[in-house]
This record gives sequence, structure tokens and C-alpha cells, in this order.
Amino acid sequence: MARSATWLLPLAPVSARAAARAGLARTLPAPGVALTFDDGPHPEGTPAVLEVLAAEGARATFFLVGEQVQRRPELARRIAAEGHGVELHAFAHRLQSRLHRRTVTEDVRRGRAVIEDAIGRRVGWHRPPYGVYSPSGLDAVRAEGLRPLLWSRWGRDWRRLTTAERIAARAAGDLAAGDVLLLHDADFYSSRGSHQRTVRALPIILAELRRRGLDTVLPA
Repeated sequence: MARSATWLLPLAPVSARAAARAGLARTLPAPGVALTFDDGPHPEGTPAVLEVLAAEGARATFFLVGEQVQRRPELARRIAAEGHGVELHAFAHRLQSRLHRRTVTEDVRRGRAVIEDAIGRRVGWHRPPYGVYSPSGLDAVRAEGLRPLLWSRWGRDWRRLTTAERIAARAAGDLAAGDVLLLHDADFYSSRGSHQRTVRALPIILAELRRRGLDTVLPA
């Protein structure tokens, strides 16, 4: 990776310009919005999110954590069986900039193997914990044949002092076709109970998508 792009990597999740210069996708060439959830599967949050999605006829992509899939592989299988995307977040939820390239490679391979064993198919997309790639980590992910995907909208739903209404307003405001929306169906790595607010915000977000005539789509 060019040196000029190295310093841009930590900025990529929040800066479209930085992401573009680093070659990281924040949006998709899609006719709808890609609704994505990180950090699961969670024994309470994931089923609750799946129930809302089923009731609303919406689809989402779940970036799963391998160590959580090991604990509850049946939830990973349920996500896939209900027609949603299942992709790789990490095996262990660690900030990539603190890891050696070899460690990132091992994490990707281990997490991928656990998820693929649970769902019976390959994963193709990757999103790092906290949305932060290191130069060597990004090279390692791409060397494993995975495509990085960040996000263009988020609800900041991990915060302790937020509300469902604030999450929905932040996530759904100015949504447009091609946007990738980040939410979380788990509270393992965020404020306790945060997934409950996300579940309450989700119907509001989906109603706004319908109002704008936007479907939920999976990364292709």
C-alpha cells in the first residue's frame, strides 16, 4: 500500500474521501440500502433483530465474530437460513492496528473457518472491529481473498446514553440508494443492553426506508 494512504486508514470509516484514497468501500453500487449488523451472534439481540426483519420483510448482512459463533453456531445457521448475509467481522474483537500481520491472518482464517463450518458456505466480505484497518492488516485480509466493506451511515447505537429515536434519526437521515448502514445486534463489546435500543430503533429505520422507496439489499 502506498505510504500516502497509510494514515488514511483510521479515518476511512468516517471519511468518504479517506476511504476512497485507501481503496475501501463505504457504499455499494446497489438500488437499495445494505443494512448491516456487527458483533453477533448474541443470544438475545440477534433473535430480536431477526424477528423484526422477518415481520418487515427486510434483509440484512451480519458481520459475525468467530468466538461468538463458536458459542452459538445455531444462531449463525438461523441467520443464513432466513435469507440474510453472513460475513466475517473477526475471530476475536481486537483493534487491528495493535496486531502483527501474522496475527491478523490467523484471526481471519480462524474466524472464517468457524463461520463457514456453521453455515455451510463461504464468506466473501470482511469488516474489521471498530472499522479500523492497519496497512498490513488490510493486505492480509485481501490476501485471504476477502473484500473489505465499511459503512456510509451509522446509528452509533453502542453508546450508553443514546435512545432508539436518536439511533433511528442518525441512521436513517438522508439515506440514499447504495448506502451501507451500520448497527449492532450485540452488546459484547459496547454498552450493556445497547442491542435493546437497536431493536426498538429498527422498525423506525425500516419505515423510513419504505417512505423513501428503498429496499434492503445484500452486498453482491
